[in-house]
Amino acid sequence: MAATGKIRTNPIPKTAEQMPVIGLGTWQTFDIGKDPDARAEREEVLRVLFDSGASMIDSSPMYGRSEGVAGDLLQKMTAHDEAFLATKVWTRGEEAGRRQMEESFRRFRTDAVDLMQIHNLVDWKTHLRTLRAWKEDGRIRYIGITHYTGAALAELSAVIRTETVDFVQLPYSIGMREAENELLPLAADKGVAVIVNRPFEGGGLFRDRRKDPLPAWAAAYGIESWAQLFLKYVLAHPAVTCAIPGTAKPRHMADNLNAGRGPVPDEKMRAEMLRAAQAA
Repeated sequence: MAATGKIRTNPIPKTAEQMPVIGLGTWQTFDIGKDPDARAEREEVLRVLFDSGASMIDSSPMYGRSEGVAGDLLQKMTAHDEAFLATKVWTRGEEAGRRQMEESFRRFRTDAVDLMQIHNLVDWKTHLRTLRAWKEDGRIRYIGITHYTGAALAELSAVIRTETVDFVQLPYSIGMREAENELLPLAADKGVAVIVNRPFEGGGLFRDRRKDPLPAWAAAYGIESWAQLFLKYVLAHPAVTCAIPGTAKPRHMADNLNAGRGPVPDEKMRAEMLRAAQAA
């Protein structure tokens, strides 16, 4: 499925910079070696991403070789200027955190990144001091915090209530909606941009739906796949800035990007989408 045209954007609350609503997660999918065919496939994923106007590439030192693969491909494509680079610090201690972030810059082949996040809130008080200093120095543009489990939503909320951050990354999907209760409204109130990870629950959402026909009303919303339905549900929440499904397949990247085109579901349609996803 070919992606055509630019996708929708949302403003980053703290700056009003426009952020395309679909990005790319690199966990597992970019943790590859030197095989030229595998790298060519990931390069095409990035081309599809950029051709749509999308830009976010999210990674982490936790993701094995993903940062380095992304950096190599961006250099090969001379595409660093097209990318919004987001990565994370995932260690304990100030000096260890500094060393790890320097290594991320080296792997990405850049002197600065757009967004540095504290991965899973590990030693967040220590790293937040460093990130504020690096932001002041222009080495990073935005500061964020992340987690991938629903059990951590309360802790993410507590940090947002007491500290100033630009982004929060959290798990949210049509089947895992706990963030709607407190964290998403809080982020909107505090002016914190929301990045959604695990919008497909690691692929689990597809197990019950992949072979089922889409609802008859889906075409009116430009929905051509269950992936697009699941993503449109997430993206329609007013607090969500973007979602970052991971993929190694250009056709899946194109399909995901199409969720950022066409009408935005209202609350009535979101309820219909939820009923369709829950149908036996």
